[in-house]
Amino acid sequence: MTGLLSRLRGPELVAHFQRWCGLYPLSGDNSAQRRFPEADSKSPHCLSGARSQAQWKEQVKTETNGALIGIAIPQKKYKIENYFLYYLFLFAATLGQEVFYITFLPFCYWNIDPHVARRVINVWAVVMYIGQASKDVLRWPRPPSPPVVKLEVRVDAEYGMPSTHAMAASAIPFTFLLATMNRYKYPFELGLLFAVTICTLVSLSRIYTGMHTVLDVLCGIAITALLVTVSYPFWDAIENFQMKNRFAPLLALTLSFLLSINYPELDHWSTARGDTTNIVSAGGGAAIATWINYQWDLLPEPLSAPPYEIPLLSPELIGRMGARFTIGIVIVFFARQAIKSMALAFVCKLAGVSPGDQQARKLLWVEVPYKYITYSCLGVVGLALCPAVHRYLSL
Repeated sequence: MTGLLSRLRGPELVAHFQRWCGLYPLSGDNSAQRRFPEADSKSPHCLSGARSQAQWKEQVKTETNGALIGIAIPQKKYKIENYFLYYLFLFAATLGQEVFYITFLPFCYWNIDPHVARRVINVWAVVMYIGQASKDVLRWPRPPSPPVVKLEVRVDAEYGMPSTHAMAASAIPFTFLLATMNRYKYPFELGLLFAVTICTLVSLSRIYTGMHTVLDVLCGIAITALLVTVSYPFWDAIENFQMKNRFAPLLALTLSFLLSINYPELDHWSTARGDTTNIVSAGGGAAIATWINYQWDLLPEPLSAPPYEIPLLSPELIGRMGARFTIGIVIVFFARQAIKSMALAFVCKLAGVSPGDQQARKLLWVEVPYKYITYSCLGVVGLALCPAVHRYLSL
């Protein structure tokens, strides 16, 4: 068993899968790959004049007493022999990133079923927090390069165990399946096949991009399966509490802030804490929106009992769905820009730092509060304000 776990955790399986998919490193390039965001301010692109990469490295090495810590070292070069798999897995990888969450989850809420979307958002927020926090508790490194080819840079400073992409790719489709299987009339086997396909594609994309070992991915899926199974009997009770209890908004705000500010201590800065704050805060904002919608009867439930027929996609329905999505995304986009700017300025003023200071924005009492304010408000905007606008416009 120990040998099997060691093999699943090793980089050799990752490299073998990449080669099998037509992704190869170029020979003769043995440069390291890990990128630490602390080095952004010392990047050679930020230096004036025509200073060379070697001079830049030497300067940082001198400043750090001989240790090349915090240097954004170039990634290993690679060649692609199967462009279909390359683009397929790059697309699959985006299904675990903010651009997907900020589009699919609101789309589900506005155009599919708020009842289903609320459950997906609740499970997603819990699963992602546990996954992200586990990374900074366990501190297992991502697979090294060489032999692995790295295709991503932004999250490479984060730790690898478990894969939160695999966790999200398990949580969202399977929660969606469980929330709809008794609510709508459709073949369960078709829904199961769709959920398995999405989970498999996203999970394999993390191995293909060189960001996770096989063990990272398998553990991510296993943890999510356990969390979804344990929480499933309580989904209705949780939603009932969020809708009807007068203390639900206060609890949602308090819990999401405490979870964010007490995130496991980082041994070096990475995007993990900020991304986790975004997710948990959005979940808290969604819970507040759930309470608002119920109290003000903004999203009344259907009068008849489930299961419901899935409506046919007529041109009129597609047009209304497109209009709801377009209007909603525009509102969310401009709200995000405005709230983020105001929240950052407010928090930086309280902390006595400049909003333009990139290093100051990484401080705990700056990064967490301004992201908490931004995404808590966005949760309310997206799930309470936007439906109210849709209803006002008879959409």
